[in-house]
Amino acid sequence: MHVPPRVIRPQESSFECLARATIPTRHGEFEAHVFPGEHVALVRGALQGRKGALVRVHSECMTSEVFGSLKCDCKEQLDASMAAIARAGEGAVLYLRQEGRGIGLANKIRAYALQAHGHDTVDANRLLGLPDDARRYDVARDMLRYLGVEGVRLMTNNPSKVEGLRELGVKVVARVPVVVPPNPHSAGYLEAKRRRMEHDLPAVLRAASGDAE
Repeated sequence: MHVPPRVIRPQESSFECLARATIPTRHGEFEAHVFPGEHVALVRGALQGRKGALVRVHSECMTSEVFGSLKCDCKEQLDASMAAIARAGEGAVLYLRQEGRGIGLANKIRAYALQAHGHDTVDANRLLGLPDDARRYDVARDMLRYLGVEGVRLMTNNPSKVEGLRELGVKVVARVPVVVPPNPHSAGYLEAKRRRMEHDLPAVLRAASGDAE
């Protein structure tokens, strides 16, 4: 009986770009690269061989980015990151499809319902039996390899994201803060991230009035 060679010697899976095109944005033109899972790299400039590329690893937030929710700073961080890359003339936003720090949209909305009763973002997840942060960054590593980036200046306030990428072999040469002003609905959420998740946010972001999230 003939057995095809690919069964005996399976081919290694490759990480490939599924689609690519230049798109105009309010911050100028970016080249969009779409990868398996519909993760997207928005790229500005030539990054091949760059040892300190300005990079934002950003997780999807439908509630703020599509519906305009004021409960978090995700949309503002995405916008600020694209603006910074445009000013620098090169860099990339790696947009990962992992809503709600990886717990999914339905669980995120369930957590919002608990937050409305006074629980912060950490306790709401735990009451649902979910981790504080379920995100993975292996896709971001693979994107960077595909783009030929050798080192990044990572735009984040989250030291755990830096460590997570370093553990995957990504060379993070610097961390660049992305701090945006709070609003009365997001102040409690930002304070919870600062106090309970060790995000590097200034205490002055706390507001006298704000919903605990």
